Amino acid sequence: MGVDTDPRDLGRTHLIGIGGAGMSAVARLLLAHGVTVSGSDAQESMGLAHLREQGAAVVVGQRAENVHDVDTVVVSTAIRETNPELATARERGLTVVHRSDALAVSMHGSQVVAVAGTHGKTTTSSMIAVMLEAAGVQPSWAIGAHVADLGANAALGHGAWFVAEADESDGSFLKYAPTVAVVTNIEPDHLDHYGSTEEFFQAFDDFTATMRPGGTLVACQDDAGSRELARRTRDAGARVLTYGTDPTSDISIQEIESHGLGTSATLSVGEGADARRHRMALAVPGEHNVLNAAAAFAVSSAVGIPAEEALRGLTGFHGSARRFDLKGEGNGVRVFDDYAHHPTEVAAALTAARKVAGEHKVLALFQPHLFSRTQAFAGEFAQALQIADRAWVLPVFAAREDPVPGVSSALITDAGGATVVAAAQPEDAVREIAQAAAPGDLVLTIGAGDVTVHGPRLVEALAEGRTSGDAEPSS
Repeated sequence: MGVDTDPRDLGRTHLIGIGGAGMSAVARLLLAHGVTVSGSDAQESMGLAHLREQGAAVVVGQRAENVHDVDTVVVSTAIRETNPELATARERGLTVVHRSDALAVSMHGSQVVAVAGTHGKTTTSSMIAVMLEAAGVQPSWAIGAHVADLGANAALGHGAWFVAEADESDGSFLKYAPTVAVVTNIEPDHLDHYGSTEEFFQAFDDFTATMRPGGTLVACQDDAGSRELARRTRDAGARVLTYGTDPTSDISIQEIESHGLGTSATLSVGEGADARRHRMALAVPGEHNVLNAAAAFAVSSAVGIPAEEALRGLTGFHGSARRFDLKGEGNGVRVFDDYAHHPTEVAAALTAARKVAGEHKVLALFQPHLFSRTQAFAGEFAQALQIADRAWVLPVFAAREDPVPGVSSALITDAGGATVVAAAQPEDAVREIAQAAAPGDLVLTIGAGDVTVHGPRLVEALAEGRTSGDAEPSS
């Protein structure tokens, strides 16, 4: 089952955990294809309400009876075999497919741009979709976050192209047969699935091998892993476009400047006197976002969009949910939220925060995601968090994992020095951050778990209480 399967062949389709970012995207696409969709989730949300409005039969609570009148059940890696709906589907002999298989089916008949990499997938795929939409290409897309400029995390367009965030965490990115494969970077992660760094890197070679004949690999020249992948792929005879600040890149980034919450840079295409230079302006901060935008610009070349149209579309990109996402301001202190959950991502987010904050302080509330990742990268997390003036570290968000003896957020705080401190309770951290912040400072909540809920609480605490920069009341 994959991109050659007609979506209607799935029959009545039930998605377990339909409210999640990835599952809701698949649900939206299947509904647009005319598939009868039902689903369940553990709790009510605005996302479930939107899916009901589009015609999905959605219930809160996961029970065996929810799968009695369906043909296909869709699951994610996070769904355990003991889940009552999945267990019943197995007992009844229903077709059970992974979310990635259902996404591949949703791509039926499309030319696919699949965006992979350890970091930057969501933002880069969002930029590409916004750019293509602005150029009149009318793409389809499926992205692991709500994209404000598009109004959704997924949609079925009328054009030939489909933009997909391709998840490498469980190997599912090998299912999409892309015409354009994008690799933003390759740093070891998800070793709980792959077992070794070698197997993780091999998966990206396997990913590029799934490209359709005549396809193009877009790869970051600045990153050692993707640079070597580009070399091997080019040696194998495939078309490759590289981008980066490395002057040997096919699309070279120069003259990066920060402007508050925006950034600009020059993109140089070609060599010597024949090089074409384009000035690119972005409404999002950070050098990492310049790299993401350069990847999108490279895709425009592969798709055949004029440079001027691509740059105009990128100018209109204002971010994705949970990617340096402004949650509000209290007493002159701005609070942002970011999904960063790998040390490189945390460092990039905090570096961008430093640019935005200027001479003011950057305070961070970080929640490690997964025991396995915390165990593997505790020292690197500690080093990244030291970019902030002060960082509070919450207990590990377990997600799909069981606790690992001896592994906790203390591994990070013990290695982080005086500026990286433990926060046993989120309420304590919110109070302490509000007390430590002064007008002009920037607060960043960081992590892939539920740390995001504390952004609005921080805004409220800041607005209600005195920050460290307030004057004492006169006696």
